[in-house]
Parts: sequence; structure tokens; C-alpha cells
Amino acid sequence: MGRVAVGAAVVSAAAVCAVAALVVRHHMKNSSKWARAMAILREFEEKCGTPIAKLRQVADAMTVEMHAGLASEGGSKLKMLISYVDNLPTGDEKGLFYALDLGGTNFRVLRVQLGGKDKRVAKQEFEEVSIPPHLMTGSSEALFDFIAQALAKFVAKEGEGYHPAPGRQRELGFTFSFPVRQTSISSGTLIKWTKGFNIEDTVGEDVVGELTKAMERQKLDMRVTALVNDTIGTLAGGRYHHNGVIAAVILGTGTNAAYVERVHAIPKWHGLLPMSGEMVINMEWGNFRSSHLPLTEFDQALDTESLNPGEQIFEKLISGMYLGEIVRRVLLKMADEAALFGDTVPPKLKVPFILRTPHMSAMHHDSSPDLKVVGSKLKDVLEISNTSLKTRKIVVELCDVVATRGARLSAAGILGILKKLGKDTVQDGVKQQSVVAMDGGLYEHYTRFRTTMESTLKELLGEGVAENIVVEHSNDGSGIGAALLAASHSQYLEAYET
Repeated sequence: MGRVAVGAAVVSAAAVCAVAALVVRHHMKNSSKWARAMAILREFEEKCGTPIAKLRQVADAMTVEMHAGLASEGGSKLKMLISYVDNLPTGDEKGLFYALDLGGTNFRVLRVQLGGKDKRVAKQEFEEVSIPPHLMTGSSEALFDFIAQALAKFVAKEGEGYHPAPGRQRELGFTFSFPVRQTSISSGTLIKWTKGFNIEDTVGEDVVGELTKAMERQKLDMRVTALVNDTIGTLAGGRYHHNGVIAAVILGTGTNAAYVERVHAIPKWHGLLPMSGEMVINMEWGNFRSSHLPLTEFDQALDTESLNPGEQIFEKLISGMYLGEIVRRVLLKMADEAALFGDTVPPKLKVPFILRTPHMSAMHHDSSPDLKVVGSKLKDVLEISNTSLKTRKIVVELCDVVATRGARLSAAGILGILKKLGKDTVQDGVKQQSVVAMDGGLYEHYTRFRTTMESTLKELLGEGVAENIVVEHSNDGSGIGAALLAASHSQYLEAYET
């Protein structure tokens, strides 16, 4: 063989070796990246752990905080607000009632004709109205005039099948889903606006008074007989259809719970004793916190950077507003430290709250063999294309960890309420069913979240007790529930002992 041929052979062998070394190095780099990504996932999964023993500690802590919040104002992170709702609907209510539901950038007006035990809701109609953005930051008078105007127009369209009682004022239930200091069943002062509203001259004012003055300006003869929030509306709507309803839980963008308490178990109640002997308590359970909650570095960072650091810790673990954001934060760490999506971190992945819980739910429920939905969500929402199946599987697993923790903690919260009411044990063979009315988009649309929550509650209660506890979807509580509460607290009923 000539020198040239030998030289060429040596060069080509060296080239092959170099390429092989590069391939090995690339493979090692790749596998170490995967190892790092998996390590981040496994560590996160471990920190999010919710074994049954931990969930029992969370439930016990919830019960303890409930007692503390009922004992004195400010006695607990749980506000345990007295709602002044002492008469839940029974199904006997009759007549025409209205509801106004104000909780965001839209409001709804609704009317129902109630026909007593036989006919129940004989007829109902509603309209949805968008609030012009300038009114959300204008004056109190301008906002309430706009609402009263829409209400007056709606009343003017009262058609056949609706029968206002002669000589009586029309009555309205007002669902107002902003922080309010309730002073009676039909009055409450605004603590602060949220959800993009900022009207300074309403803060500290009675919102029912503001609405009433606006209705008078419209010559609308209507009286607000119940001021409630959406959770209490859900409880009322649930009780109307099933008298075993003892609590309501909203799992949506935010989260809250309300339940029926015996008046004698509320040390901070100093008013007249209602004849029913009961009082609905608005827990504001999103603000619950306990050393037993499984918090990770991602939850702590989310809280620190939020608009309300140190507040609503339970809500930040379980509600729709935050689940997708937790997933984004973990993916960002994987992209940064393990190059999960290539050598550069995708810019969109750095945008807070860009990954919403509906996106997360769609990815979590993807059952296609190549996880097509996960691929398209990553591309459409985060502008990450050409992801491998391996990467997509990590994303699904991460969604599962975050949703499972949230769902299991929700179940622990419900167990805390059942414990407070003594419904967590079988009582002398009593087979009475207790119902928890549920509502909210997260519960309704995120199937895996819902099924995990329900199976965890069964597991916590044990077979015998679980048979007596029913979790039921109570649709549109905040609308129809408010109208039902207007009926059960009508000025034409006698409610209090003297």
C-alpha cells in the first residue's frame, strides 16, 4: 500500500474516531440532561407528596382553624364570616323573585317564578350584560346607575307566566363576589375591589345602599332582601334541590367553602338567635394555611411574586388561577437547567400566567399515542415546536403531579368541614345522607382533578362513612341561589324570635 493510501486510511480512521467521540459526548450530554430533567421532576413530585397521613393532618388543622375563627374575630387565618343567612330554601317558596349576580366584568340579571313543592322553578329567564371598562374605574354612582338601568329594562320585559304579588315590592337577591364586611342579611360594606375594579368612593360603603339609591333614581320599586356571595348561593341552590346539603365548595379560578353551623357553636355571634338555630358560615377557606401543606420552592416563589404575598396560600395550591402557573414554573427550571426544550430557554416560557389551567387540563387528558394535544399546546401557547414524545411525557407527568396534589388537598379541606360537623364517623347506624354541593369551572371541566378529589375523599372517610357522604354538582348556584335566598328571607316572612 502506498504512503498516500496509508495516510488517508489513518486520517479517515481519526475522523471516524472524532465523530464517534462527538456522538458519545452528545449522547452523554443528552442523557445527563434527561437525568437532570427527571431529577427536577422527581424532587418536585416528592415535595408535593400527599400521603393519607399528611392529608389527615391537613384536615385536622382545617378543623382547628374553623374553631378558632368562630371563637373570635381575627382568631384565625380563616375568617369564618357570619353570613346572616339563617333560613335556607326548603322548596316551599312561592312567587316571583329576582337576582343580580355581580362578580366580574359581566353581570347577570335573573328572574324566577317559584311554584312551591309541586312546581319548584316553574319558569326562569336571565340576561348577561357586559360592564364597559371605563365604569370599572369610574364613580360608584356611574357603575350602580348602569346596573340599575339594565335591571329596570329587564323588569320591564316581565312577560307571561310571571306573577308579581299585588301590593308587594319585587324582591331581589344580590350576589356580590367581592370582599364585603356583612352587617345584616341585606347589608354589607365593601372592603376592597378586586378583579380589575377600582372605584374608590364605593370602598367602605354599603353596596346594597348604593344599589338601592340607583334603583330609586331609575324609579324601580325593588328591595334587596339578601346580599350573598357565590359560595352561599351555591349552598342555597343545592339545599333547594336536596335538603341533605350541609356545605358548598367552589373550585374555579378561585376557591371557597361555606357550610351550615349551629348558632350555639359560634361564640363570636352576639345577635338575636334565629328561630332556625342555624347560621351559614362563609369560611373564606382560600386563606387557610398550615405547616402540614406540602409547599415547594415553586409555590414559595409564586407567593412572593404575587399581588398578595402570604395570603390565600391554600388557594394558590388548589385553584384554577394557579395550577397552570405552577406547571410553567417547573418547566422553566427544566428548560433552564436541563435544556428540556433545546439550548435556549423559550422566551414565552418566561411569561407569568401564560400557561392557563385549561391548557394544562387539555394536556393532562391527552390520550393520543403520540400526545398530539401536548405537542400542539406547547407550540400554540409557548411557541415550542418539534418536541419529542419523551419530552411530552414529562409534561403530562408534571401536570399530573400538580393536579393530584391540588385535588387531594381539596378533599382534605372537605374532610375538615365534615369533621367539624361530626359527619366523619358513622353515627349509631344512622343512614342519613349528607351532601356537599360543588361548583366552579375547575371542578366541572377538569375531569382528572374531580375524580381524584372524589376518590381521595372516599379513601379518607373509609367505606362505611363514604356511603353517607355525597358530592354533587350544583349548577348556577350564584344566580338562582340568590333568588332562592331572596325568597327564604323575604320581608313578608317572620324569621326571628323576639
